[in-house]
Parts: sequence; C-alpha cells; structure tokens
Amino acid sequence: MINARVETVAEKPAFRSAIRKRRCLVLADGFYEWQKGPKAKQPFCIRMKDGTPFAFAALWERWESAGGPVRSCCILTTTPNDVLRPIHNRMPAILHRADFGLWLDSKVNQPEQVTRLLAPYPAEETTAF
Repeated sequence: MINARVETVAEKPAFRSAIRKRRCLVLADGFYEWQKGPKAKQPFCIRMKDGTPFAFAALWERWESAGGPVRSCCILTTTPNDVLRPIHNRMPAILHRADFGLWLDSKVNQPEQVTRLLAPYPAEETTAF
C-alpha cells in the first residue's frame, strides 16, 4: 500500500503499529495529482509557492517474506486544501518544518499525539499548475 488515510491510520491493522513506532518523512519539491477530465486525465504539479522543499508524513514497515526482508513505506493522505480540492479529493499530509521533530520522536507513541499534525497544508502556501 502506498497511501494511508489519516482518518483511519490508527485503527487499520496494516498501520496501527507503524503510526506508534515507525514514522518517517518523505522529502519532495513537488508532487502530481491527476484531475479527471471528460476525455483524459490532466496532470497538475503541486509545489510550495516559494519553491522550497517540504516533507510528507509517512510510515515505514519491515517484514519477512519467503524472498527475505521487505521494507516499504506509505504516505499519509488527508482532505484537500482549497488549491487541491478542484483537482483531487485527497492530498498528501505535508508537515510543517516545526513539527518534524515531534513526528520523528520515537518516544511519542500515542497516535493522537501526532495525528493532530496531519491537517491539510495551508492553501496560501501551495500552488498548482
């Protein structure tokens, strides 16, 4: 799974342990969402207005398979901000830089302590083209 919904991440068996113990950041300078059109999908690039890199809230996991260890991660998604809403019904949960430390703190193991950080990123700081 490449995405997990913020609203249910603490309850889903696939993610409830990772939200407590295995949080990470996925760094980016933009991402694409696709808007459904009458004949085809249109890609939109979403970035910060000032062009700076940012980080998605993510979870990682490791398990054993017949072929050896498997490592994976998934990006958390939330409801869209006003920039994304006309394009897609979800958006990646982007963290504010000031919240990176709390998100990555392994001593913080109660989901409600970190899920409150996963609101839609402010629309006035993002742009889509």
